[in-house]
Amino acid sequence: MNVLVAMSGGVDSSVAAALLLEAGHDVTGVTLRLWGGETDSGCCSVGDVEDARRVAAQLGVPHYVFNLAEQFDASVVAPYVEGYAAGCTPNPCVECNRSIKFGVLLGRAQALGFDAVATGHHARVRCGLDGLYQLLRGVDSAKDQSYVLYMLGQRELAQVVLPVGDLTKAEVRAHAAELGLRTAAKAESMDVCFVARDERRQFLDGRAPRRPGAVVDTHGVPVAHHDGIAHFTVGQRRGLGISAGERRYVVDVDAASATVTIGRRADLMRQEIPVRDVTWVCGAVHAEHDVDVQVRAHGRVVRGRLVAPDRIVLHEPQPRVAPGQVVAFYNDDALVGGGIAA
Repeated sequence: MNVLVAMSGGVDSSVAAALLLEAGHDVTGVTLRLWGGETDSGCCSVGDVEDARRVAAQLGVPHYVFNLAEQFDASVVAPYVEGYAAGCTPNPCVECNRSIKFGVLLGRAQALGFDAVATGHHARVRCGLDGLYQLLRGVDSAKDQSYVLYMLGQRELAQVVLPVGDLTKAEVRAHAAELGLRTAAKAESMDVCFVARDERRQFLDGRAPRRPGAVVDTHGVPVAHHDGIAHFTVGQRRGLGISAGERRYVVDVDAASATVTIGRRADLMRQEIPVRDVTWVCGAVHAEHDVDVQVRAHGRVVRGRLVAPDRIVLHEPQPRVAPGQVVAFYNDDALVGGGIAA
């Protein structure tokens, strides 16, 4: 099989390329140049491109760099800014997977004659006896990344290879060390690649007009003023600009009026999650079906029932999911679908 491996410059994608090569496949590495803006940290920075190039040289495989900065800005960065301006909390890594890695890159790989695209995601793809593909959690539960791949359907999964999904992170690093790969001990990237965590406010303020307004309690009584709704997310309890005897949380962000509502933890609890833009891995799950619900990349799984394609009723109340976040549905280890919290 002729495989194009997306090499981010990290250990997982380095080992993914090595495993495919060891299995006898024709391997070509590609690194995506996605961002050259105000910050150049996170994955796919200048240093990461160089690491990927040198690992490819160690493995003896061709390596190319695709400049997708224009597509990345339009499909990932702009919706990120627009989401916060609309009172939502977007997940740019999910949008990068959807639009760039398994959108633009997969399409380019097909045009270039590759049989498949491989990445270093910790998840597994399996084809059942019925010919349908499943997307399963990675063996290493602490590193499982199936959540951020919820949008992959049958068309994509038929052309995607995830070589490290059957390994723990420790096994991945050990294999890289055995091969002498320069990324064996490289630290993982944790921040959004185009903005450092402590610079998010400045980044958003520089790209969208501030929307100042009132901070109110759950009765609508003003308790403070804020200088921009983009600085708040549902569930937030730090940086609210108020002092109270009991912890307060953001329970709602109303973009139309630029109002931020805060309350006690009890005010944050919900038993229903409205979901939009739902996609399914291998066919829609019927309504009135119980599923495992996950609302953060490594969040605790809770049980819920799909009472409609766009509505989940949880068995027990949970803190409200911030609009814009991914809500993934599982059946044991199999990811069956997901959408965006509305």
